[in-house]
Amino acid sequence: MKKLAIAAAVIAVGAGAYVLTSKDDNAVSANEMLQYIPADTLLFSGQLTPFPLEDYLYSMPMGLNSKASLEQLEQAGPFSTEQERFFVSLYKSYLTSFENPDLFLKTFGFPSQIESYTYTLGALPVFKIQVENEAAIWALLDKASEESGLVHKAESIKGLEYRAYPLIAEDETIDMVFAQQDGWLTITLNTSFNQASLLETALGLTKVDNPISDTNVIENITSTHGFLQDSISFVNHVELVKGLTSSDGNMLAKQLTKLVEMDGTQSDPFAEFKTPECKAEFGAIAANWPKTVMGLTSFSVDRKQTNFDAKVVIESNNQVILGALTKMRGFIPGFAQNLNDNVASVGIGLNVMQLAPALTEIWQDLQTPSYQCEALAQMQYGLSEQNPAMLGMMTGMANGVQGVSASIIDFTLTDENGEPGFKQLDSLIALSANDPDMLLNMVKPFVPQLANVELTKNGDAVDVTPYLMLPPELGVTAKMAVKDQHIVIYSGEKGEALANQLNDEQVVANGLTAMSLDYQKLLTPVLKLIEDSGEPIPEEISALKDYDMRMQFTFDVTDKGLAISTKANSKAK
Repeated sequence: MKKLAIAAAVIAVGAGAYVLTSKDDNAVSANEMLQYIPADTLLFSGQLTPFPLEDYLYSMPMGLNSKASLEQLEQAGPFSTEQERFFVSLYKSYLTSFENPDLFLKTFGFPSQIESYTYTLGALPVFKIQVENEAAIWALLDKASEESGLVHKAESIKGLEYRAYPLIAEDETIDMVFAQQDGWLTITLNTSFNQASLLETALGLTKVDNPISDTNVIENITSTHGFLQDSISFVNHVELVKGLTSSDGNMLAKQLTKLVEMDGTQSDPFAEFKTPECKAEFGAIAANWPKTVMGLTSFSVDRKQTNFDAKVVIESNNQVILGALTKMRGFIPGFAQNLNDNVASVGIGLNVMQLAPALTEIWQDLQTPSYQCEALAQMQYGLSEQNPAMLGMMTGMANGVQGVSASIIDFTLTDENGEPGFKQLDSLIALSANDPDMLLNMVKPFVPQLANVELTKNGDAVDVTPYLMLPPELGVTAKMAVKDQHIVIYSGEKGEALANQLNDEQVVANGLTAMSLDYQKLLTPVLKLIEDSGEPIPEEISALKDYDMRMQFTFDVTDKGLAISTKANSKAK
Protein backbone atom coordinates (compact mmCIF):
# COMPACT_ATOMS: atom_id res chain seq x y z
CA MET A 1 0.00 0.00 0.00
CA LYS A 2 2.04 2.87 -1.37
CA LYS A 3 0.40 5.73 0.48
CA LEU A 4 0.96 4.12 3.86
CA ALA A 5 4.53 3.24 2.96
CA ILE A 6 5.07 6.86 2.03
CA ALA A 7 3.44 7.95 5.29
CA ALA A 8 5.84 5.73 7.22
CA ALA A 9 8.75 7.34 5.39
CA VAL A 10 7.45 10.79 6.28
CA ILE A 11 7.22 9.79 9.95
CA ALA A 12 10.79 8.46 9.81
CA VAL A 13 12.04 11.74 8.33
CA GLY A 14 10.23 13.62 11.08
CA ALA A 15 11.71 11.43 13.81
CA GLY A 16 15.18 11.91 12.34
CA ALA A 17 14.93 15.65 12.79
CA TYR A 18 15.56 15.42 16.55
CA VAL A 19 17.72 18.40 17.68
CA LEU A 20 18.27 20.73 20.72
CA THR A 21 16.39 23.85 22.19
CA SER A 22 14.36 26.33 24.78
CA LYS A 23 13.75 29.80 26.65
CA ASP A 24 12.50 31.70 29.69
CA ASP A 25 8.88 31.30 30.75
CA ASN A 26 7.58 34.75 29.73
CA ALA A 27 9.37 34.56 26.40
CA VAL A 28 7.75 31.20 25.64
CA SER A 29 4.22 32.57 25.84
CA ALA A 30 5.22 35.70 23.89
CA ASN A 31 7.10 33.85 21.12
CA GLU A 32 5.06 34.25 17.93
CA MET A 33 6.76 31.30 16.23
CA LEU A 34 5.30 28.93 18.83
CA GLN A 35 1.80 29.87 17.68
CA TYR A 36 2.47 27.88 14.50
CA ILE A 37 3.59 24.75 16.36
CA PRO A 38 0.83 22.37 17.52
CA ALA A 39 0.66 21.19 21.11
CA ASP A 40 0.42 17.60 19.83
CA THR A 41 3.72 17.77 17.91
CA LEU A 42 5.56 14.45 18.07
CA LEU A 43 8.84 16.23 18.66
CA PHE A 44 9.97 19.76 19.37
CA SER A 45 13.33 21.48 19.24
CA GLY A 46 13.72 25.24 19.17
CA GLN A 47 16.66 27.56 19.73
CA LEU A 48 14.36 30.12 21.28
CA THR A 49 17.10 32.55 22.20
CA PRO A 50 19.85 33.60 19.78
CA PHE A 51 22.64 31.02 19.68
CA PRO A 52 26.21 32.36 19.16
CA LEU A 53 26.84 30.23 16.08
CA GLU A 54 29.93 32.06 14.84
CA ASP A 55 31.74 31.87 18.19
CA TYR A 56 30.71 28.24 18.56
CA LEU A 57 32.19 27.34 15.17
CA TYR A 58 35.49 28.99 16.08
CA SER A 59 35.78 27.24 19.45
CA MET A 60 34.65 23.74 18.42
CA PRO A 61 36.86 21.50 16.22
CA MET A 62 33.94 20.80 13.93
CA GLY A 63 35.65 20.74 10.54
CA LEU A 64 38.91 18.96 11.25
CA ASN A 65 37.98 15.81 9.34
CA SER A 66 36.16 17.44 6.46
CA LYS A 67 38.72 16.40 3.85
CA ALA A 68 38.62 12.77 4.99
CA SER A 69 34.82 12.86 4.95
CA LEU A 70 34.86 14.23 1.40
CA GLU A 71 37.16 11.40 0.29
CA GLN A 72 34.88 8.82 1.93
CA LEU A 73 31.90 10.40 0.17
CA GLU A 74 33.64 10.13 -3.20
CA GLN A 75 34.45 6.47 -2.54
CA ALA A 76 30.82 5.77 -1.61
CA GLY A 77 29.65 6.67 -5.11
CA PRO A 78 28.56 6.51 -7.83
CA PHE A 79 25.16 7.93 -6.97
CA SER A 80 22.62 6.82 -9.52
CA THR A 81 19.58 9.01 -8.87
CA GLU A 82 19.12 12.75 -9.18
CA GLN A 83 17.87 12.90 -5.58
CA GLU A 84 21.01 11.18 -4.25
CA ARG A 85 23.29 13.48 -6.20
CA PHE A 86 21.32 16.52 -5.02
CA PHE A 87 21.82 15.73 -1.33
CA VAL A 88 25.44 14.68 -1.90
CA SER A 89 26.09 18.08 -3.47
CA LEU A 90 24.58 19.87 -0.46
CA TYR A 91 26.64 17.72 1.90
CA LYS A 92 29.82 18.48 -0.06
CA SER A 93 29.11 22.20 0.24
CA TYR A 94 28.67 21.71 3.97
CA LEU A 95 31.95 19.80 4.35
CA THR A 96 33.91 22.16 2.11
CA SER A 97 32.81 25.26 4.01
CA PHE A 98 32.83 23.87 7.53
CA GLU A 99 36.61 24.15 8.02
CA ASN A 100 36.27 27.93 7.93
CA PRO A 101 33.53 29.51 10.10
CA ASP A 102 33.34 32.67 7.99
CA LEU A 103 33.01 30.62 4.79
CA PHE A 104 30.36 28.42 6.39
CA LEU A 105 28.23 31.40 7.40
CA LYS A 106 28.67 32.95 3.95
CA THR A 107 27.83 29.71 2.10
CA PHE A 108 24.61 29.13 3.99
CA GLY A 109 23.71 32.77 4.56
CA PHE A 110 23.44 32.28 8.32
CA PRO A 111 23.77 35.15 10.82
CA SER A 112 26.37 35.04 13.61
CA GLN A 113 23.53 34.68 16.17
CA ILE A 114 20.81 32.25 15.17
CA GLU A 115 17.47 30.76 16.20
CA SER A 116 15.91 27.56 14.86
CA TYR A 117 12.94 25.22 15.33
CA THR A 118 12.17 21.62 14.49
CA TYR A 119 8.73 20.11 14.98
CA THR A 120 6.02 18.06 13.28
CA LEU A 121 2.52 18.69 12.01
CA GLY A 122 1.25 15.19 12.57
CA ALA A 123 3.66 13.14 10.45
CA LEU A 124 4.95 16.14 8.49
CA PRO A 125 8.41 17.39 9.59
CA VAL A 126 9.08 21.13 9.64
CA PHE A 127 12.46 22.81 10.09
CA LYS A 128 12.86 26.59 10.41
CA ILE A 129 16.10 28.52 10.76
CA GLN A 130 17.04 32.17 10.58
CA VAL A 131 18.84 33.31 7.43
CA GLU A 132 20.68 36.59 6.92
CA ASN A 133 21.31 36.26 3.16
CA GLU A 134 18.43 34.62 1.27
CA ALA A 135 20.40 34.72 -2.01
CA ALA A 136 23.03 32.39 -0.50
CA ILE A 137 20.40 29.68 0.06
CA TRP A 138 19.09 29.90 -3.50
CA ALA A 139 22.65 29.84 -4.87
CA LEU A 140 23.41 26.74 -2.79
CA LEU A 141 20.31 24.97 -4.10
CA ASP A 142 21.03 26.07 -7.69
CA LYS A 143 24.51 24.56 -7.43
CA ALA A 144 23.11 21.27 -6.12
CA SER A 145 20.49 21.25 -8.87
CA GLU A 146 23.09 21.87 -11.57
CA GLU A 147 25.38 19.11 -10.26
CA SER A 148 22.57 16.57 -9.81
CA GLY A 149 20.11 17.30 -12.60
CA LEU A 150 17.26 17.55 -10.10
CA VAL A 151 15.05 20.44 -11.25
CA HIS A 152 12.68 22.18 -8.87
CA LYS A 153 9.15 23.35 -9.52
CA ALA A 154 8.46 27.02 -8.79
CA GLU A 155 5.21 27.14 -6.83
CA SER A 156 3.32 29.65 -4.72
CA ILE A 157 0.68 29.52 -2.02
CA LYS A 158 -1.14 32.53 -0.60
CA GLY A 159 1.38 34.76 -2.36
CA LEU A 160 4.45 33.03 -0.92
CA GLU A 161 6.79 31.60 -3.57
CA TYR A 162 8.60 28.37 -2.80
CA ARG A 163 10.67 25.69 -4.47
CA ALA A 164 9.53 22.05 -4.61
CA TYR A 165 12.19 19.41 -5.36
CA PRO A 166 10.65 16.01 -6.24
CA LEU A 167 11.72 13.15 -3.96
CA ILE A 168 9.12 10.64 -5.19
CA ALA A 169 7.27 11.11 -8.48
CA GLU A 170 4.95 8.14 -8.96
CA ASP A 171 1.21 7.74 -8.37
CA GLU A 172 1.74 9.66 -5.17
CA THR A 173 4.34 12.40 -4.98
CA ILE A 174 6.53 13.78 -2.22
CA ASP A 175 8.39 17.06 -2.69
CA MET A 176 10.96 18.70 -0.46
CA VAL A 177 9.91 22.31 -0.07
CA PHE A 178 12.20 25.30 0.50
CA ALA A 179 10.70 28.72 1.25
CA GLN A 180 12.07 31.96 2.65
CA GLN A 181 10.12 34.76 4.29
CA ASP A 182 11.02 37.55 6.71
CA GLY A 183 14.53 36.21 7.33
CA TRP A 184 13.42 32.61 7.97
CA LEU A 185 14.15 29.53 5.87
CA THR A 186 11.53 26.77 6.08
CA ILE A 187 12.26 23.22 4.94
CA THR A 188 9.35 20.77 4.89
CA LEU A 189 7.62 18.17 2.74
CA ASN A 190 4.56 18.42 0.55
CA THR A 191 2.69 15.39 -0.74
CA SER A 192 -0.12 14.64 -3.19
CA PHE A 193 -2.18 13.25 -0.31
CA ASN A 194 -2.02 16.05 2.25
CA GLN A 195 -4.34 19.04 2.24
CA ALA A 196 -3.04 22.39 1.00
CA SER A 197 -3.85 23.89 4.39
CA LEU A 198 -1.16 21.70 5.96
CA LEU A 199 1.50 23.25 3.73
CA GLU A 200 0.16 26.72 4.55
CA THR A 201 0.64 25.97 8.24
CA ALA A 202 4.11 24.51 7.69
CA LEU A 203 5.18 27.65 5.81
CA GLY A 204 3.92 29.90 8.61
CA LEU A 205 0.96 31.32 6.68
CA THR A 206 -1.69 29.88 9.01
CA LYS A 207 -1.57 29.46 12.78
CA VAL A 208 -2.58 26.17 14.39
CA ASP A 209 -5.74 25.87 16.48
CA ASN A 210 -4.04 24.46 19.58
CA PRO A 211 -0.51 25.94 19.68
CA ILE A 212 2.18 24.83 22.07
CA SER A 213 2.40 28.43 23.27
CA ASP A 214 -1.01 27.97 24.96
CA THR A 215 0.34 25.10 27.09
CA ASN A 216 2.91 24.85 29.88
CA VAL A 217 4.85 22.00 28.28
CA ILE A 218 8.12 23.88 27.82
CA GLU A 219 7.94 25.63 31.20
CA ASN A 220 7.21 22.32 32.96
CA ILE A 221 10.21 20.62 31.35
CA THR A 222 12.60 23.37 32.43
CA SER A 223 11.33 23.46 36.01
CA THR A 224 11.07 19.68 36.44
CA HIS A 225 14.57 18.89 35.20
CA GLY A 226 16.44 22.03 36.18
CA PHE A 227 17.28 22.98 32.60
CA LEU A 228 18.40 26.43 31.56
CA GLN A 229 15.49 28.32 30.08
CA ASP A 230 17.10 28.76 26.69
CA SER A 231 17.51 25.23 25.35
CA ILE A 232 14.82 22.50 25.30
CA SER A 233 13.87 19.53 23.10
CA PHE A 234 11.46 16.66 23.54
CA VAL A 235 9.89 13.63 21.89
CA ASN A 236 6.29 13.09 22.99
CA HIS A 237 5.66 9.35 23.48
CA VAL A 238 2.03 9.96 24.50
CA GLU A 239 1.16 11.70 21.25
CA LEU A 240 2.98 9.07 19.18
CA VAL A 241 1.02 6.26 20.85
CA LYS A 242 -2.22 8.25 20.52
CA GLY A 243 -1.56 8.68 16.80
CA LEU A 244 -1.08 4.94 16.25
CA THR A 245 -3.87 3.64 18.50
CA SER A 246 -6.72 6.02 17.63
CA SER A 247 -8.51 7.27 14.53
CA ASP A 248 -8.83 10.93 15.51
CA GLY A 249 -6.94 11.43 18.79
CA ASN A 250 -4.47 13.92 17.31
CA MET A 251 -3.20 15.29 14.01
CA LEU A 252 -1.11 12.18 13.29
CA ALA A 253 -4.09 9.86 13.88
CA LYS A 254 -6.31 11.90 11.56
CA GLN A 255 -3.66 11.89 8.83
CA LEU A 256 -3.20 8.12 8.98
CA THR A 257 -6.96 7.57 8.99
CA LYS A 258 -7.28 9.80 5.92
CA LEU A 259 -4.59 7.82 4.11
CA VAL A 260 -6.42 4.56 4.71
CA GLU A 261 -9.67 6.07 3.42
CA MET A 262 -7.93 7.41 0.30
CA ASP A 263 -6.36 4.07 -0.54
CA GLY A 264 -9.55 2.08 -0.16
CA THR A 265 -7.88 -1.21 -1.19
CA GLN A 266 -6.67 -2.61 2.11
CA SER A 267 -7.66 -2.60 5.73
CA ASP A 268 -6.00 -0.33 8.26
CA PRO A 269 -2.52 -1.78 9.02
CA PHE A 270 -2.73 -0.23 12.49
CA ALA A 271 -6.12 -1.80 13.24
CA GLU A 272 -4.64 -4.33 15.70
CA PHE A 273 -3.40 -1.43 17.87
CA LYS A 274 -6.77 0.33 17.84
CA THR A 275 -8.71 -2.25 19.83
CA PRO A 276 -10.01 -0.90 23.16
CA GLU A 277 -7.53 -3.15 25.01
CA CYS A 278 -4.49 -2.04 23.01
CA LYS A 279 -5.50 1.61 23.10
CA ALA A 280 -5.85 1.53 26.90
CA GLU A 281 -2.74 -0.55 27.60
CA PHE A 282 -0.40 1.26 25.20
CA GLY A 283 -1.78 4.53 26.56
CA ALA A 284 -0.98 3.46 30.11
CA ILE A 285 2.60 2.57 29.13
CA ALA A 286 3.03 5.94 27.41
CA ALA A 287 1.63 7.71 30.47
CA ASN A 288 4.27 5.95 32.56
CA TRP A 289 7.04 6.99 30.09
CA PRO A 290 5.58 10.22 28.68
CA LYS A 291 8.50 12.00 27.02
CA THR A 292 12.19 12.00 26.23
CA VAL A 293 13.47 15.51 26.99
CA MET A 294 16.76 17.28 26.39
CA GLY A 295 18.16 20.50 27.82
CA LEU A 296 21.21 22.33 29.08
CA THR A 297 22.15 22.71 32.72
CA SER A 298 25.11 24.99 31.95
CA PHE A 299 26.37 26.67 28.81
CA SER A 300 28.96 29.29 27.79
CA VAL A 301 30.47 30.11 24.40
CA ASP A 302 33.07 32.55 23.13
CA ARG A 303 35.68 32.39 20.38
CA LYS A 304 38.24 30.87 22.72
CA GLN A 305 36.23 28.00 24.13
CA THR A 306 32.85 26.32 24.53
CA ASN A 307 31.59 24.71 27.73
CA PHE A 308 28.29 22.92 28.07
CA ASP A 309 26.54 20.37 30.23
CA ALA A 310 23.58 18.77 28.44
CA LYS A 311 21.15 16.18 29.73
CA VAL A 312 18.73 13.77 28.08
CA VAL A 313 16.05 12.34 30.37
CA ILE A 314 13.68 9.52 29.50
CA GLU A 315 10.87 10.57 31.79
CA SER A 316 9.21 7.89 33.88
CA ASN A 317 6.38 7.73 36.39
CA ASN A 318 7.03 4.03 37.05
CA GLN A 319 8.36 4.19 40.59
CA VAL A 320 8.79 0.40 40.77
CA ILE A 321 11.31 0.32 37.92
CA LEU A 322 13.01 3.55 39.00
CA GLY A 323 13.25 2.25 42.56
CA ALA A 324 14.75 -1.05 41.40
CA LEU A 325 17.35 0.71 39.24
CA THR A 326 18.16 3.02 42.15
CA LYS A 327 18.95 -0.01 44.30
CA MET A 328 21.46 -1.13 41.65
CA ARG A 329 23.43 2.14 41.82
CA GLY A 330 26.96 1.72 43.07
CA PHE A 331 30.11 3.76 43.64
CA ILE A 332 32.03 5.74 41.04
CA PRO A 333 35.19 7.39 42.45
CA GLY A 334 36.04 11.01 41.78
CA PHE A 335 38.81 10.26 39.28
CA ALA A 336 36.31 8.51 36.99
CA GLN A 337 34.16 11.65 36.97
CA ASN A 338 37.03 14.08 36.33
CA LEU A 339 36.81 15.85 32.99
CA ASN A 340 40.19 17.61 33.00
CA ASP A 341 43.02 15.73 34.73
CA ASN A 342 43.21 12.33 33.02
CA VAL A 343 43.59 10.99 29.51
CA ALA A 344 40.58 8.67 29.78
CA SER A 345 38.49 7.21 32.57
CA VAL A 346 35.57 4.84 32.94
CA GLY A 347 33.55 3.94 36.01
CA ILE A 348 30.75 1.43 36.50
CA GLY A 349 28.81 1.81 39.71
CA LEU A 350 26.96 -1.39 40.52
CA ASN A 351 25.73 -2.83 43.81
CA VAL A 352 26.16 -6.47 42.85
CA MET A 353 24.21 -7.68 45.90
CA GLN A 354 21.14 -5.82 44.58
CA LEU A 355 21.50 -6.81 40.93
CA ALA A 356 19.39 -9.98 40.95
CA PRO A 357 16.67 -8.66 43.34
CA ALA A 358 16.36 -5.39 41.38
CA LEU A 359 16.10 -7.11 38.01
CA THR A 360 13.53 -9.48 39.49
CA GLU A 361 11.44 -6.50 40.62
CA ILE A 362 11.61 -5.04 37.11
CA TRP A 363 10.76 -8.43 35.57
CA GLN A 364 7.75 -8.83 37.83
CA ASP A 365 6.54 -5.28 37.15
CA LEU A 366 6.73 -5.81 33.39
CA GLN A 367 4.37 -8.76 33.79
CA THR A 368 1.81 -6.78 35.77
CA PRO A 369 -0.94 -6.37 34.78
CA SER A 370 -1.53 -9.29 32.45
CA TYR A 371 -2.01 -7.62 29.06
CA GLN A 372 -5.05 -8.31 26.90
CA CYS A 373 -3.63 -6.54 23.85
CA GLU A 374 -2.21 -9.31 21.66
CA ALA A 375 1.06 -7.56 20.78
CA LEU A 376 1.78 -6.78 24.44
CA ALA A 377 0.64 -10.23 25.59
CA GLN A 378 3.17 -11.85 23.25
CA MET A 379 5.91 -9.64 24.64
CA GLN A 380 4.93 -10.60 28.18
CA TYR A 381 4.93 -14.29 27.32
CA GLY A 382 8.48 -14.09 25.96
CA LEU A 383 9.60 -12.15 29.00
CA SER A 384 8.09 -14.69 31.40
CA GLU A 385 10.64 -17.27 30.27
CA GLN A 386 13.61 -15.03 31.18
CA ASN A 387 13.56 -15.15 34.97
CA PRO A 388 16.54 -13.10 36.26
CA ALA A 389 16.51 -14.85 39.66
CA MET A 390 19.25 -17.19 38.37
CA LEU A 391 21.59 -14.19 38.38
CA GLY A 392 21.69 -14.50 42.18
CA MET A 393 23.70 -17.69 41.90
CA MET A 394 26.12 -16.16 39.41
CA THR A 395 26.72 -12.97 41.39
CA GLY A 396 26.88 -14.53 44.86
CA MET A 397 30.67 -14.53 44.94
CA ALA A 398 30.82 -10.85 44.08
CA ASN A 399 28.50 -9.75 46.88
CA GLY A 400 29.70 -6.54 48.39
CA VAL A 401 31.16 -5.18 45.13
CA GLN A 402 30.05 -1.58 44.61
CA GLY A 403 31.81 -0.75 41.37
CA VAL A 404 34.88 -0.97 39.17
CA SER A 405 36.74 1.96 37.64
CA ALA A 406 39.82 2.54 35.53
CA SER A 407 41.83 5.52 34.37
CA ILE A 408 44.78 6.30 32.11
CA ILE A 409 46.26 9.35 33.79
CA ASP A 410 49.25 9.98 31.54
CA PHE A 411 51.46 8.11 29.10
CA THR A 412 54.26 8.39 26.57
CA LEU A 413 55.07 5.87 23.88
CA THR A 414 58.27 4.37 22.57
CA ASP A 415 59.12 2.20 19.60
CA GLU A 416 62.37 0.33 20.10
CA ASN A 417 63.45 -2.24 17.54
CA GLY A 418 60.02 -2.15 15.98
CA GLU A 419 58.30 -3.08 19.23
CA PRO A 420 55.83 -0.42 20.41
CA GLY A 421 55.51 0.04 24.15
CA PHE A 422 55.12 2.52 26.97
CA LYS A 423 58.02 4.73 27.88
CA GLN A 424 55.90 5.80 30.82
CA LEU A 425 52.39 4.82 31.89
CA ASP A 426 50.41 6.19 34.81
CA SER A 427 47.17 4.29 35.24
CA LEU A 428 44.81 2.92 37.86
CA ILE A 429 42.19 0.18 38.14
CA ALA A 430 40.04 0.15 41.28
CA LEU A 431 37.52 -2.39 42.54
CA SER A 432 35.37 -0.87 45.27
CA ALA A 433 33.67 -3.15 47.79
CA ASN A 434 32.16 -3.18 51.27
CA ASP A 435 34.80 -5.67 52.45
CA PRO A 436 37.72 -5.87 49.98
CA ASP A 437 39.73 -8.28 52.18
CA MET A 438 36.95 -10.86 52.21
CA LEU A 439 36.39 -10.41 48.48
CA LEU A 440 40.06 -10.94 47.72
CA ASN A 441 40.19 -14.12 49.79
CA MET A 442 37.09 -15.47 48.05
CA VAL A 443 38.58 -14.84 44.63
CA LYS A 444 42.03 -16.35 45.28
CA PRO A 445 40.98 -20.02 44.90
CA PHE A 446 39.67 -19.25 41.43
CA VAL A 447 42.62 -17.07 40.32
CA PRO A 448 45.82 -19.04 40.99
CA GLN A 449 48.01 -16.03 40.14
CA LEU A 450 46.75 -14.30 43.28
CA ALA A 451 47.32 -17.24 45.64
CA ASN A 452 50.68 -15.90 46.84
CA VAL A 453 49.62 -12.25 47.03
CA GLU A 454 49.26 -11.09 50.61
CA LEU A 455 47.77 -7.65 51.11
CA THR A 456 46.83 -5.68 54.20
CA LYS A 457 44.49 -2.72 54.26
CA ASN A 458 46.47 0.48 53.56
CA GLY A 459 49.65 -1.60 53.74
CA ASP A 460 52.53 -1.91 51.28
CA ALA A 461 51.77 -2.52 47.62
CA VAL A 462 52.83 -5.78 45.96
CA ASP A 463 54.41 -5.99 42.52
CA VAL A 464 52.01 -8.11 40.46
CA THR A 465 53.60 -7.56 37.04
CA PRO A 466 54.57 -11.25 36.69
CA TYR A 467 51.08 -12.43 37.61
CA LEU A 468 49.40 -10.24 35.00
CA MET A 469 51.54 -11.82 32.26
CA LEU A 470 52.17 -8.47 30.59
CA PRO A 471 54.67 -8.65 27.71
CA PRO A 472 58.03 -7.22 28.91
CA GLU A 473 58.32 -5.09 25.79
CA LEU A 474 55.31 -3.04 26.96
CA GLY A 475 57.50 -1.60 29.72
CA VAL A 476 54.71 -1.59 32.31
CA THR A 477 55.17 -2.30 36.03
CA ALA A 478 51.97 -2.95 37.96
CA LYS A 479 51.44 -2.89 41.72
CA MET A 480 48.49 -4.07 43.78
CA ALA A 481 47.24 -2.80 47.12
CA VAL A 482 44.18 -2.36 49.32
CA LYS A 483 43.27 1.27 49.93
CA ASP A 484 40.53 1.40 52.55
CA GLN A 485 37.52 -0.05 50.67
CA HIS A 486 39.26 -0.38 47.32
CA ILE A 487 41.43 -3.06 45.71
CA VAL A 488 43.72 -1.18 43.35
CA ILE A 489 46.18 -2.08 40.62
CA TYR A 490 48.26 0.87 39.46
CA SER A 491 51.34 1.84 37.51
CA GLY A 492 53.49 4.95 37.71
CA GLU A 493 53.83 7.62 40.37
CA LYS A 494 50.67 9.41 39.29
CA GLY A 495 48.79 6.11 39.42
CA GLU A 496 50.02 5.55 42.97
CA ALA A 497 49.07 9.09 44.01
CA LEU A 498 45.56 8.62 42.60
CA ALA A 499 45.25 5.28 44.38
CA ASN A 500 46.20 6.91 47.68
CA GLN A 501 43.43 9.48 47.21
CA LEU A 502 40.89 6.67 47.42
CA ASN A 503 41.64 6.42 51.14
CA ASP A 504 39.60 9.58 51.56
CA GLU A 505 36.62 8.51 49.42
CA GLN A 506 33.67 6.88 51.16
CA VAL A 507 32.00 4.10 49.18
CA VAL A 508 28.44 5.37 48.68
CA ALA A 509 25.86 4.87 45.94
CA ASN A 510 26.47 7.79 43.58
CA GLY A 511 25.87 6.57 40.04
CA LEU A 512 25.68 3.86 37.39
CA THR A 513 28.24 4.73 34.70
CA ALA A 514 30.67 7.53 33.85
CA MET A 515 33.17 7.91 31.00
CA SER A 516 35.50 10.75 30.09
CA LEU A 517 38.10 11.38 27.41
CA ASP A 518 40.63 14.13 26.69
CA TYR A 519 41.24 13.92 22.96
CA GLN A 520 44.41 15.99 22.92
CA LYS A 521 46.04 14.09 25.79
CA LEU A 522 45.24 10.86 23.98
CA LEU A 523 46.43 11.94 20.54
CA THR A 524 49.57 13.94 21.43
CA PRO A 525 51.73 10.91 22.44
CA VAL A 526 50.57 9.02 19.35
CA LEU A 527 51.50 11.89 17.03
CA LYS A 528 54.87 12.31 18.74
CA LEU A 529 55.65 8.61 18.30
CA ILE A 530 54.95 8.87 14.57
CA GLU A 531 57.08 12.02 14.31
CA ASP A 532 59.98 10.39 16.18
CA SER A 533 59.82 7.38 13.87
CA GLY A 534 60.49 9.62 10.88
CA GLU A 535 57.39 8.40 9.14
CA PRO A 536 55.03 10.98 7.62
CA ILE A 537 51.91 11.62 9.67
CA PRO A 538 48.77 10.69 7.71
CA GLU A 539 46.84 13.82 6.84
CA GLU A 540 43.63 12.62 8.49
CA ILE A 541 45.54 12.04 11.76
CA SER A 542 47.54 15.25 11.52
CA ALA A 543 44.30 17.21 11.36
CA LEU A 544 43.47 15.94 14.84
CA LYS A 545 46.47 17.58 16.51
CA ASP A 546 44.38 20.68 17.18
CA TYR A 547 41.44 18.68 18.54
CA ASP A 548 41.57 20.30 21.97
CA MET A 549 38.41 18.86 23.45
CA ARG A 550 37.32 17.00 26.59
CA MET A 551 34.05 15.11 26.94
CA GLN A 552 32.30 13.20 29.70
CA PHE A 553 29.25 10.96 29.53
CA THR A 554 27.25 9.67 32.49
CA PHE A 555 24.20 7.48 32.82
CA ASP A 556 22.15 7.45 36.00
CA VAL A 557 18.63 7.04 37.36
CA THR A 558 16.71 9.71 39.26
CA ASP A 559 13.18 10.01 40.59
CA LYS A 560 12.32 11.75 37.28
CA GLY A 561 13.59 9.01 34.95
CA LEU A 562 16.70 7.73 33.19
CA ALA A 563 19.28 10.48 32.68
CA ILE A 564 22.15 10.64 30.18
CA SER A 565 24.46 13.62 30.69
CA THR A 566 27.11 15.00 28.35
CA LYS A 567 29.65 17.53 29.57
CA ALA A 568 32.18 19.07 27.20
CA ASN A 569 34.93 21.66 27.06
CA SER A 570 36.45 22.65 23.72
CA LYS A 571 39.14 25.23 23.05
CA ALA A 572 39.81 26.96 19.76
CA LYS A 573 42.68 25.58 17.69
